[in-house]
Amino acid sequence: MNGWGIAVLLAVLVAASGFGIWRARTDGRLTTPSPLPPNPREKDAFITPGVPFSTFSGMSAADLGVRATLVQFSTTFCQPCRATRKILDEVRGMVDGVAVIHIDAEDNLDLVRALDVRRTPTVFVLDARGAVVNKAVGQPRKADVIAALGALS
Repeated sequence: MNGWGIAVLLAVLVAASGFGIWRARTDGRLTTPSPLPPNPREKDAFITPGVPFSTFSGMSAADLGVRATLVQFSTTFCQPCRATRKILDEVRGMVDGVAVIHIDAEDNLDLVRALDVRRTPTVFVLDARGAVVNKAVGQPRKADVIAALGALS
């Protein structure tokens, strides 16, 4: 192998390592969603912090009737989705006034597009009004979910 081949190999290894480190640090982290461009099907629909989830889902805050709601988008064969379901169900048992909604992404493609769910699991944290306050792409840590719910108090 000549010098160029080794240099290219090292560059690829560095880039792959950098991506792996970035992915490990950001996967599952709860963040405040940033405004997105409008959904082409719903011209006035924006996902912005504080926008009611009912704008996209048809569920009203009265339907939710709790202090906070955790909404998980998952798919059937997604292993991290099963672990996330377990985490969210455990949090529901630990924290009063929390509801959990599990949505099959494959059966709800319009909602997936409207909410810009790009991979599963994706978890939304909704306040008592049904407004999106946090979003996690990937499997969130239980402590982060509990902290996000604590911030709603």
